[in-house]
Amino acid sequence: MTSQPDSDQLVFFVNGRKVVEQKPDPEVTLLFYLRRVLRLTGTKFACGEGGCGACTVMVSRYNAWSKEIRHYPATACLVPLCSLHGAAVTTVEGVGSIRTRVHPVQERIAKCHGTQCGFCSPGMVMSLYTLLRNHPDPTPDQVTEALGGNLCRCTGYRPIVESGKTFCVEPTACPAKGSGRCCLEQEEEERGSTHAQEEMCTKLYNADEFQPLDPSQEPIFPPELIRMAEDPSRRRLTFLGERTTWLAPATLPDLLQLRASFPHAPLVMGNTTVGPNIKFKGEFHPVLISPARLPELCLVNSEDNGVTIGAGHSLAQLSDTLQSVVSEQPPEKTETCRALLKHLRTLAGPQIRSMATLGGHVATRATISDLNPILAAGKASIRLVSKEGERQIPLDSAFLEGAPEASLRPGEMVLSVFIPYTNQVSPSPMSVRFEAGTSIIRELHMFYGGVGPTVVSTPRTCEQLVGRQWDDQTLSEACRGVLAEVHLPPDATGGQVQFRRTLLLSLLFKFYLSVRRALSRLDPQKFPDIPEQFTSALEDFPIVTPQGVQMFQCVDPHQPLRDPVGHPVMHQSALKHATGEAVFVDDMPPVDQELSLAVVTSTRAHAKVISIDTAEALALPGVVAVITAEDVPGENNHQGEIFYAQSEVICVGQIVCTVAADTHAHARAAAEKVKIEYEDMEPRIITIEQALEHNSFLSPERKIEQGNVEQAFKHVDQIIEGEVHVEGQEHFYMETQTILAIPGDEDKEMALHLGTQFPTHVQEFVAAALNVPRSRIACHMRRAGGAFGGKMTKPALLGAVAAVAANKTGRPIRFVLERGDDMLITAGRHPLLGRYKIGFMKSGLIKAADLEFYINGGCTPDESQLVLEFIVLKSENAYHIPNFRCRGRACKTNLPSNTAFRGFGFPQATVVVEAYMASVAAHCGLLPEEVREINMYKRTSQTAYKQTFNPKPLRQCWKQCLERSSFHARKQAAEDFNRQSYWKKRGLAAVPMKFTIGVPIAYYHQAAALVHIYLDGSVLLTHGGCELGQGLHTKMVQVASRELGIPTSYIHLSETSTVTVPNAVFTAGSMGTDVNGKAVQNACQTLMTRLQPVIRRNPQGTWEEWIKEAFEESISLSATGYFRGYQTNMDWDREQGDAFPYYVYGAACTEVEIDCLSGAQKLLRTDIFMDAAFSVNPAVDIGQIEGAFVQGMGLYTTEELKYSPQGMLHSRGTNEYKIPTVTEIPEEFHVTLVHSRNPIAIYSSKGLGEAAMFLGASVLFAIADAVATARRERGLGETVTLGSPASPEWIRMSCEDQFTDMIPSDDPSTFTPWSIPVS
Repeated sequence: MTSQPDSDQLVFFVNGRKVVEQKPDPEVTLLFYLRRVLRLTGTKFACGEGGCGACTVMVSRYNAWSKEIRHYPATACLVPLCSLHGAAVTTVEGVGSIRTRVHPVQERIAKCHGTQCGFCSPGMVMSLYTLLRNHPDPTPDQVTEALGGNLCRCTGYRPIVESGKTFCVEPTACPAKGSGRCCLEQEEEERGSTHAQEEMCTKLYNADEFQPLDPSQEPIFPPELIRMAEDPSRRRLTFLGERTTWLAPATLPDLLQLRASFPHAPLVMGNTTVGPNIKFKGEFHPVLISPARLPELCLVNSEDNGVTIGAGHSLAQLSDTLQSVVSEQPPEKTETCRALLKHLRTLAGPQIRSMATLGGHVATRATISDLNPILAAGKASIRLVSKEGERQIPLDSAFLEGAPEASLRPGEMVLSVFIPYTNQVSPSPMSVRFEAGTSIIRELHMFYGGVGPTVVSTPRTCEQLVGRQWDDQTLSEACRGVLAEVHLPPDATGGQVQFRRTLLLSLLFKFYLSVRRALSRLDPQKFPDIPEQFTSALEDFPIVTPQGVQMFQCVDPHQPLRDPVGHPVMHQSALKHATGEAVFVDDMPPVDQELSLAVVTSTRAHAKVISIDTAEALALPGVVAVITAEDVPGENNHQGEIFYAQSEVICVGQIVCTVAADTHAHARAAAEKVKIEYEDMEPRIITIEQALEHNSFLSPERKIEQGNVEQAFKHVDQIIEGEVHVEGQEHFYMETQTILAIPGDEDKEMALHLGTQFPTHVQEFVAAALNVPRSRIACHMRRAGGAFGGKMTKPALLGAVAAVAANKTGRPIRFVLERGDDMLITAGRHPLLGRYKIGFMKSGLIKAADLEFYINGGCTPDESQLVLEFIVLKSENAYHIPNFRCRGRACKTNLPSNTAFRGFGFPQATVVVEAYMASVAAHCGLLPEEVREINMYKRTSQTAYKQTFNPKPLRQCWKQCLERSSFHARKQAAEDFNRQSYWKKRGLAAVPMKFTIGVPIAYYHQAAALVHIYLDGSVLLTHGGCELGQGLHTKMVQVASRELGIPTSYIHLSETSTVTVPNAVFTAGSMGTDVNGKAVQNACQTLMTRLQPVIRRNPQGTWEEWIKEAFEESISLSATGYFRGYQTNMDWDREQGDAFPYYVYGAACTEVEIDCLSGAQKLLRTDIFMDAAFSVNPAVDIGQIEGAFVQGMGLYTTEELKYSPQGMLHSRGTNEYKIPTVTEIPEEFHVTLVHSRNPIAIYSSKGLGEAAMFLGASVLFAIADAVATARRERGLGETVTLGSPASPEWIRMSCEDQFTDMIPSDDPSTFTPWSIPVS
């Protein structure tokens, strides 16, 4: 970070230690500084845009005017280093450490099993820690709100929230806490439940072990910073960077002088707008001005007619101020304040609300929220100031729409915002005044955000309605006026045009109803209230702290106390996760002469590469090399996967070249300067339909068939046909693909450190690319920050790319994909098109099914054929259909190659199965659950591919699910609710599951392990499985502990490596514990067999004594273990085989509530019953089930990948792609592990890592049930084309009403849509 010598010193504190940066660079963020300069790597890089919370830290500042210290959470990736002068920063390392003392927050997240992969855990810790610094006795709602800005892809959030709730004063646990038994279980026993026959436990942790929280032991705010803040001689600060100057004035006149001198320089307070625009939009500012130290921007002045709030208030401080105003003023004066408060609670997360400012939101005319429209509707005004003086302008439509006469003049800035007290009705971005004592409109304002590039208003419509009565006719005219006045073109950015047009009217209708209700409350006789069944339209879904009960089989009381198998053992790295001391690849210290690598990717879906001009890139500072296909010494195309594009690109996002430079910033800057000339080629195939038109496939068709399908169709009562589209899904592992490639000094060796599910595959691809034997390539894998299938094949391709760069430069290469590049390059779950033809009887019994599945494989083979085979084999789900045929093909398109993803095709395909079950039920007048039960496997049977199985556990899970979720009683209650509510509807659905484990290829089930016993009795354990957060290493330690008869504390498991365990297969298919556990067991049993003579001679000896004696007798204390694997097979020519070793069964019941006007949905309750056989570790298994369910819920509801017709992925970050957050999981979340037997697996367990993914479909079908209810009530056809995801758009547009009927349709031949479905 070079700069000129007259730069001021930057002084701040980190974890209680003073930091003096002599030459701070304004372009450097706090996250970079923490990780690369201070080497505090607990703060993680995950999204780079403030949307995930992985980089959360606590910032503390002293206010010299109020004499108060403010602690607030902040995302370090957005905090400019230069903004921290005078601040104290606390990172996860400053909270606690396993080397010294673990803080209660860290301890409880770990012991409550609130961490799996651990990458998000430091951010979670910091959000909870900051909450406790401000509220030592928080409420459950405060805990949930504090976690609202943190994403987790592994846990499903429930245990994280539970860890936070342990700090709450009021009781939040089950009333039977302390007994080890749940009240729900006791109720079951009173009803004579079968659960009384086997003891069930509900206690996953022991709260008595927790350290108490003592706020008096927290670090004090540095006194030196208080003295700095109160120093009367403060002056302007200047920080000169490599390209940018940071100016921090000390007084308002100084600020105004700077504004006059640099009128185009942005003001930076929270950096939530300027920062992302610099990073993602390529903006550059030579000067940045930071007015954060000015008291004039932080004033609050409440007067008789309103409140003035300084522009420097963060949105969190704004909320606190408004709360105070509302508590002090009569309700009729604070309509606008209450509307703002309501909106602020759901606007972004606590970190962004603590950073973004009121002035910034107003000055940028932000359209991402309704904050500005609400202020405009409330007739707020803005106080502007410049060197020339002050002026006040209305915050109205002219300002928000960017009219020149209402905009800020050069040199001006927002000083404050005035919010008037008013008795007008303005509970939203709309407001109305009436003639006294009447409902005749005197004044009306309507504002809409999110419609276009600016907030829009409807002045013509409002003017035309003045003088009209507030009645239904006026509403109709207002709707027509809004549609005519607000223009949203059919190709508008963001898509969803019909939905957004409909929302214009839905919001207007909600406003209309709220005003009707307000009038009625003023004079019920004169103004009748709205119909009772319409009142639900005015009620927003509350944010409720989730709770639930987790039930599992208790350990046999006769089991030895030291045997950990079956106990809910904490993840072996949990405390390291929570303290930030778990080392991920990018946390490893820099290697001598290390270079950073940045990618240059194709911007065309299918084109010839005419030329690559690297001259400008190579001329930039710090750039060492540009690597292209010509630099690959070996194969550039291995097994159909292309490392560097050469003469042709076949998708947007294909790697064309990479840039190696001394820093990541230099590498990215140079990558942007590489110029590639293309010539488009035809065809350009993006969707499955286009692939079918061009007969474009990656592999041959796969088929299974039983019975006589064609003949059966002739002897059924009804036949239905349909198709279901299931869109793709992004893995969104929190740790992006990261590789450290280190070339060896001799023999062409190469070492790679990376997060992968398949080190052997990486070794193979790197060896092929470098043209060396595999023995020269060492792959080291300690842990991955989530994977979900996305780190099975993709790290091999990216590893080869990095290795080629390391080979060319002769220097170590650190290759960390930015979130957007990761999403673009690595793709995700296969989009699927399913077509069905079903023949059934009036009773609901299905006699014949003919299915066709097509998946969008993308441009190269990857795992598409295997995924397709799994889809075909799993296409029955839990149902026996005597005449059944399923065919499938993988389509080749010009999209990045889709790959393995949790569930491996099952979550997509089984949606089609459950969709036709629901359709049959609708035609028969039955509940879908009744049709599911009628057709469910009932006795030992054969699948359509002739594999025999016993469905008893399936029936057991299904029966318990319906009974213990009180399905039928709640179904009746939902129907009662729905009769009372027109605009909100509830739906219930229960779905069964028969999930397969492993793969139909026997050699993919083999595994090996290596166990060393050292002379002090400690044990080093290594195996071929990869720790991805699923607790595999934890379970392996449990296995070794049981087999060796020693405490788990004796056993150490470090990393997975191709050096120690060669040729290991992938960690996937839910079989990691099965196969590696058998290998570990084999190694340990070998060692114990060797030790038996020693033990027999000295049965009372200690473990350490036995080991010493064995060594002295020259007995080997090292052993390899091996498991040959399950002997599965599949003969596709004969369409039969024993394709899978065993099945996992389950069932889930979910209840949802939908808002028919907005399309929003709320998940009320989920009950999951999973056949776990005997759980090796109930805490780990329940965590996997909950996490998979929530990930599945995301697939089926919130997660939407948007592709342009040209094949460009639009959704490339947290702003565009929405995984579930803590507020979206079930309000009640119950999981029960159902006991059965599985003698072929380790300790009769079952693999549970993937199965619950599909159970998230219970949310989809509960939504469909609610939508069907709404459609019936409106006199529409009950059935509607079901697809996934069931987004707010799908829900709203399916609940057709008078408003959807008003929306004009666009001729699709007249425009090109912004995005298209690709399934």
